[in-house]
Amino acid sequence: MTPSAPGSRVAGKLGLADRTFAGTRSRKLASAVESGLERVDRNLALELSVTDAVADSASRYLYEAGGKRVRPMLALITAQLGDGITDDVIDGASALEITHLGTLYHDDVMDAADKRRGVPSAQTVWGNNIAILTGDLLLSRASQIMSRHGERATRVQADTFERLVLGQMHETIGPQEGEDPVAHYLKVLSDKTGSLIAAAAQVGLIFANGPRELEQPLVLFGEKAGVAFQLLDDVIDLSDDPDETGKVPGTDLRAGVPTMPYLVLGQLTDAASVDLRARIDAGVERIAQGEDASILDAELDELRRHRATQDTLDLARAWSDEAVAALQALPRGAVREALTRFAQAVADRSS
Repeated sequence: MTPSAPGSRVAGKLGLADRTFAGTRSRKLASAVESGLERVDRNLALELSVTDAVADSASRYLYEAGGKRVRPMLALITAQLGDGITDDVIDGASALEITHLGTLYHDDVMDAADKRRGVPSAQTVWGNNIAILTGDLLLSRASQIMSRHGERATRVQADTFERLVLGQMHETIGPQEGEDPVAHYLKVLSDKTGSLIAAAAQVGLIFANGPRELEQPLVLFGEKAGVAFQLLDDVIDLSDDPDETGKVPGTDLRAGVPTMPYLVLGQLTDAASVDLRARIDAGVERIAQGEDASILDAELDELRRHRATQDTLDLARAWSDEAVAALQALPRGAVREALTRFAQAVADRSS
């Protein structure tokens, strides 16, 4: 795979244009990350071909459908603060991407999603049981990879996985009585998305023997950038362009899974907002009873253009700003610049 320009393949996968690797100083970094991602992809192909034909086919399904490779990219960037992109870093980046893949299989079952990455979701192909077991298999494979690298790596994987599960559990249960739904949802995002982004930034540093004092600033950066990333995904989920989302617009809301625009809408008290929220709730209930999901098309189009969605964009940019602030502890240079642009770009993907 030969890139057309430094960083072009990375930027294309992320949908972040060329902003993450913009500037003359980033050319060398972009080239290193480009080569590293190719190594990660080769390593993923090997790690996902280790059992029987059926398990391999299911395990490779979403990997072969594409994906942004956000987590490996971040690990490859932060590795430049240490020894660079070593074989250990490739292993760590691969393990985190496999962990992410495993959670997608589980998420799609829980959300009853029809599509993922532009293809039918795994459970629509093999059924819920195989999709769940495939997710389990991927998560065990990621743990095996991390276990090759000692107790510290195993601890990062275990702690991250625990947070992923707690985030999903809290999302499923919902806010408790008296708990602010928006604050609850932000905690869910920190666990479900922020923890894995943070682990990627952390693993790149520690697997490359980078300075220990930079670990916590990078974890904080990853948490904040991860929440910003997911908030923008909530906005993009409402897009009426399936080529942008790879799935049916409003998949989460149609399945009764709250997203930030919907939660912000619920905090507004004007008559139009209250009416829209009530119509969305009624539509979700009818879908749950078996009606066609298209009955919410008009309401989701209205929510897409509502101030609640703009408020979500503003919130994403605020979290992005906090991610950038966490990078002040890093030395000036191409790594800090790239991470800064990444945090800013994830909050502008739909602009």
